[in-house]
Amino acid sequence: MAIIPCGSTSVAQWGIRPQPMLRSYAMNKIRTSQCCVSSQIGSLGAPTSSVSRDSLNALFCAGPSHTSHRSRGARFIVRAESDYYSVLGVSRNATKAEIKSAYRKLARSYHPDVNKEAGAETKFKEISNAYEVLSDDEKRSLYDKYGEAGVKGAGMGPGDFSNPFDLFESLFEGMGGMGSRGGGGSRNRAVDGQDEYYSLVLNFKEAVFGVEKEIEISRLESCGTCNGSGAKAGTKPSRCSTCGGQGQVVQSARTPLGVFQQVMTCSSCGGTGEISTPCNTCSGDGRVRKTKRISLKVPAGVDVGSRLRVRNEGNAGKRGGSPGDLFVIIEVIPDPVLKRDDTNIMYSCKVSYIDAILGTTIKVPTVDGMVDLKIPAGTQPNTTLVMAKKGVPLLNKSNMRGDQLVRVQVEIPKRLSNDERKLIEELADLSKGKAASRR
Repeated sequence: MAIIPCGSTSVAQWGIRPQPMLRSYAMNKIRTSQCCVSSQIGSLGAPTSSVSRDSLNALFCAGPSHTSHRSRGARFIVRAESDYYSVLGVSRNATKAEIKSAYRKLARSYHPDVNKEAGAETKFKEISNAYEVLSDDEKRSLYDKYGEAGVKGAGMGPGDFSNPFDLFESLFEGMGGMGSRGGGGSRNRAVDGQDEYYSLVLNFKEAVFGVEKEIEISRLESCGTCNGSGAKAGTKPSRCSTCGGQGQVVQSARTPLGVFQQVMTCSSCGGTGEISTPCNTCSGDGRVRKTKRISLKVPAGVDVGSRLRVRNEGNAGKRGGSPGDLFVIIEVIPDPVLKRDDTNIMYSCKVSYIDAILGTTIKVPTVDGMVDLKIPAGTQPNTTLVMAKKGVPLLNKSNMRGDQLVRVQVEIPKRLSNDERKLIEELADLSKGKAASRR
């Protein structure tokens, strides 16, 4: 954002829209005549201002050119359209701790070394500028009263914001390649490798009891030809002549209100600040993709969506950066009979009405094999019987297990033989007789 200095006040060229506002004061009068601001406003009429009188007239005049009038206590307030509180996503009465926490979260998301989307670096700088103002009590007080122009008027010129990457580095010590970008040397810092992901499919019992698997992954490894430098053997990188080793270039455009400046990543060196002859093997990346077989121990109790982390088995870093991690995502093939509910296993069995009345013992499948289950006499339809410790082991606590819950479904015959009907009718008469005797 370019700033036009106007005496002790600065008007931002981008995101600032001067708005004339009139307030009444008993002892303060300012004359406006023929759409011209009175010379009593010293901050906007200073000789050092780079804004012409015609530009001020165009910005601040609010009436016909031939109208002359007095206004009691008139003053102009320049307010910023972009709100620093909104940029950080905090309320205007947020504490320093809340502002710092919001900045750290957003800075991680929009740092150019992590976020490769277009506009991420611009957003990162905007977040850093907002934090620099709101984290300082004096600057925050001026900003709350007069907006962004008030902060600029307190002595901060066009280039007085701190380097956003230096600010980030001061709060995130030791984060590898995420740090300062002020000079060419800093852009050649080590960059940690990205994480790699692998999907592993297990059957039902493997997920319950755990298993050891050998998997083959594809990842980026350091190039053996150039030893990860990305430069062709026998050559040395030279400073980029386009950006002078800074990794960034500034584009300027002159407008009626001043000069707009935009900082962009150097297209010649890709932001590294150096030009080198690329390695023929890795094409200058310093890494090549290879496959590797890894022995993986899956713990008991994993479920669909579980993630296993294997440290330092991800993609290799650049310029000596640490490798990323390997994350294994678990998928489980469902069992056709047994259903899982967290650490419990669900199963449904059917028994005849005779067995439900008299009781019986049946064979029930479990993850441990077939097990006898006693059906108590008088079991009602949809009764749930608990088979203790026949469920899934708790993750990382294999000595503790869930239960298997068996739901009993009582089958009622739709057709009866003559003998069966006669016996049931006799049973019904007997039941009626007992009911009558109880009365």
